[in-house]
Amino acid sequence: MMNYATAETVFLSHNGEMAHLIAAFDWAATTLGPIGDWPQSLKTVVNLILQSPVPIVTLWNDDGVMIYNDAYSSFAGGRHPDLLGSKVREGWPEVADFNDNVMKVGLAGGTLAYKDQELTLHRSGVPEQVWMNLDYSPIYNESGRPFGVMAVVVETTAKVRAERRLLGEQERLKQMFEQTPGFMAMVSGPGHVFEMANAAYMRLVGKRELLGRPIREALPEVVDQEFPDLLDEVRKSGLPHVGKARSVTLARHSGRPPEERFVDFVFQPILDDNRRTTGIFIQGNDVTDQKRAETALRKETRHLEVLNRLGADLSAELDLEKVVQMTTDAGVELTGAQFGAFFYNVHDERGESYMLYSLSGRPRSAFENFPMPRNTAVFAPTFKGEGVIRSDDILSDPRYGRNAPYHGMPKGHLPVRSYLAVPVVSRSGEVIGGLFFGHAQPGQFREEHERLVVGAAGQVAIAIDNARLFREAEREIAERRRAEEALQVLNTDLEQRVVTEIAERMKAEEALRHSQKMEALGQLTGGVAHDFNNLLQVISGNLQLLAGDVGEDQRVRRRIENALAGVQRGSKLASQLLAFSRRQPLEPKVINIGRFLTGMEELLRRTLGEDIEIETIRSGGLWNVLVDPTQIENALLNLAINARDAMEGGGKLTIEAGNAFLDDNYVRRHAEVPAGQYVMLAVTDTGTGMTPEVMEQVFEPFFSTKPVGKGTGLSMVYGFVRQSGGHIKIYSELGQGTTVKIYFPRIQRSEDLVTEADFGPVTGGTETILVAEDDEQVRATVVEMLGELGYGVLKAKDAAGALSVIESGVPIDMLFTDVVMPGPLKSTELARHARERLPDVAVLFTSGYTENSIVHGGRLDPGVDLLSKPYTREALARKIRHVLNNQQHRNRVRATLAAKSMPAMDERPAMPHYSVLLVEDDFLIRMSTADLLTELGHQISEASTAEEALALLQERHFDVVVTDLGLPGISGGQFAQEARKLSPDVGVVFATGNDRIPDEAAVEGAVLLQKPYGSEEIAAAFEKIAAQKA
Repeated sequence: MMNYATAETVFLSHNGEMAHLIAAFDWAATTLGPIGDWPQSLKTVVNLILQSPVPIVTLWNDDGVMIYNDAYSSFAGGRHPDLLGSKVREGWPEVADFNDNVMKVGLAGGTLAYKDQELTLHRSGVPEQVWMNLDYSPIYNESGRPFGVMAVVVETTAKVRAERRLLGEQERLKQMFEQTPGFMAMVSGPGHVFEMANAAYMRLVGKRELLGRPIREALPEVVDQEFPDLLDEVRKSGLPHVGKARSVTLARHSGRPPEERFVDFVFQPILDDNRRTTGIFIQGNDVTDQKRAETALRKETRHLEVLNRLGADLSAELDLEKVVQMTTDAGVELTGAQFGAFFYNVHDERGESYMLYSLSGRPRSAFENFPMPRNTAVFAPTFKGEGVIRSDDILSDPRYGRNAPYHGMPKGHLPVRSYLAVPVVSRSGEVIGGLFFGHAQPGQFREEHERLVVGAAGQVAIAIDNARLFREAEREIAERRRAEEALQVLNTDLEQRVVTEIAERMKAEEALRHSQKMEALGQLTGGVAHDFNNLLQVISGNLQLLAGDVGEDQRVRRRIENALAGVQRGSKLASQLLAFSRRQPLEPKVINIGRFLTGMEELLRRTLGEDIEIETIRSGGLWNVLVDPTQIENALLNLAINARDAMEGGGKLTIEAGNAFLDDNYVRRHAEVPAGQYVMLAVTDTGTGMTPEVMEQVFEPFFSTKPVGKGTGLSMVYGFVRQSGGHIKIYSELGQGTTVKIYFPRIQRSEDLVTEADFGPVTGGTETILVAEDDEQVRATVVEMLGELGYGVLKAKDAAGALSVIESGVPIDMLFTDVVMPGPLKSTELARHARERLPDVAVLFTSGYTENSIVHGGRLDPGVDLLSKPYTREALARKIRHVLNNQQHRNRVRATLAAKSMPAMDERPAMPHYSVLLVEDDFLIRMSTADLLTELGHQISEASTAEEALALLQERHFDVVVTDLGLPGISGGQFAQEARKLSPDVGVVFATGNDRIPDEAAVEGAVLLQKPYGSEEIAAAFEKIAAQKA
């Protein structure tokens, strides 16, 4: 032990820094006076605190002169040793008021105690938040009066912060528990008493008291369901239980019937150290919407399969009895009716008798003891063709039982409560008969059943017409044969002419029957595809919206992805049906088949594989044709894949393109083909070939010789070729291979440029969009998707409602309208009225079946933008943004050009005039931009592709290139990089709808000119170029 003691400081005999500092300090300069004059009570206290390991400071006299121990010196930090002998108010100025109160209370004989007291100290020269336990007590002198204060200081900062972190973690865990999208709850004890439940769980079971109550008491409706027993089993076994898409019936809302929901869930036991179950953690997701969407998709797919089967059967059948029997059988399957019948419209002398032609679901004897339906208030509207009658309870219908002799259901009649009747009307307007469906229970038929039966009625009407025509043709052929026999006696030459004429007539009749059959299938498939596309749009949109709500639950995501994949398959099937029915909207371009084949060769080689040798033959001087490039690519792929399958493991595929002239002799053999100049595309394989019987049916939909084929490929090719004004012919022999020849009419126009699709980032916007859609579910889905993309949305259920919104004066940036809507006002008329009132408005059509509103001759009208159903959220976002950007650019250019003069430009400093190479594939944008650049004094050269622009750069020098990013062929970014190689000092301006230049297009010093732009923006961009060149 070191000894600093003198006679005056013997009380400081302590091995520590503070004893030395106190002994060496000049206390005479303080109110305590020289250390030798200190009273014994002061020396005793100082000696005492020096022995303590606890931080202690003593505050002496009225000014609080500080003496402290070694532990306190560590607490004082950077303020030590200057605090020794200083006045407490001056030593700790940041807490002066606090210490004033301490001195006041302590010198008055009082004590103070603080637990986790928060103070801000400047121990190291900067503010520092600290927490302390503080205990203050008075120090008495020899006369028993307080002359100092002792402070015991224990810093608790680390403890307080740790406690607060713990509280924060607990709060975050509580928030996570409450805010997680899945439901969670915890139960304990043998009765499964609810300890906690999050918001999602409360939404599932409904608002009710749960906490502190056993599950059988809190949720009495689940007592007879499996869940309490499952909880008992988990508690007993200590093993978790996993359930997927389980049905549970819950009384979610007071006063309403219980509701069925579907849940994925896990019952996870909570085990103590002895592996005993103390509670059960419940976690899961409400998958009701997904389950219902999957059920609806399966149901509609089944309906489509029934209709497809019916269409295929009707197209191949000309026997009248079989035609109507197929239809009533399909109607019973589609509607769930207990029986269905077709009554033929045959009148007796009173006009009241209708003949039973077919019956499904019940034996024919069920009607044998009853007279046929008569001209009553119930039956007459059907046989007069006045429309559909659908009744939830025919016995309560005011039209029922009003005609003698019966005033009710005849005795022994089939029990009927739900009733559905649809007239069958021929193409000439004749009411052929009626389809009738019944069920013993009320409320069985809905609007969807009505729609399905109306479609079936239309198809059976065509089939009956065809069957009648066939019978008439047979009768006429029989008569001609009799005439032939009579004439044969008179003249052998005349006989030969008659035979020839009859043969030609039979061929014409066969062609007519085939044409009518294909037309009937086209009407069926087109109508089905229309309704199916609307349904697919509702399911697809809701699944995509649901995907945004499920968080990171991979199981739910997989199910949504599976459902979306089913939607995609349904969409592809509907697209193929539209192609066959010649009702798909084509976007034809003038193309050269030879160059088109060159671009497809690599795709064909990848598709067919190494075992198939591919040879392409292109004649010189090929003429141009007007076709949809996407559809001709699909047609070639279909033909190539069929050829590969026919070659069974290896062979040669030859694709030939050449000019052809179809003369009168060819036309006489193929009545649907006009004579003239064509471009012939032939696909020949060395495969197994086809029999004549197969060749007769090869273009019919759903006919396939492959066990896994759907039979839609060649029918799609047939529909596309016919819709394009072309002709298709097959030549094949069994064992000798097949050649398919397609003829497209020549067009006397130069080749169009085919642009690539936009793959930029998906973005939304803040514009206002008016949605006109009659299908409530489709309308609700698209409104929600547009809202999620940031757009303001107005909605209308038909064209008249949308026009009212437009005429109200509400600002609108885009009209997004379905093509086919009920009501007298057509969508095209709505668009015309909208543009008359709002010249700057953008218009985008959508449909699953365009009819003739915006498609004429099978082709999309010029200047019309169409988004085909079903579409994805990404396709919707891209198309909306593309149409809005183009319209905004046209508006900006029109406003700029209309101004004639540009005073704002006059205020700019003089800028050099440059030679500019403008590269833009959109003709209107290129023309308007060239006008704006010319008005700014620049010399302009134009190019529509990067290849054309590079050729110009090699011929002459340009100061600046202005290029779009999304060019056909070489992209705008690649072009700019090549331009810099040819001319290192050329300025580069990217004109694009994106808000930044993509990394792959980066060029040093490139300037962004964002669409839509006007003179001001162009001038600003060229000022940046001028600054670079200065």
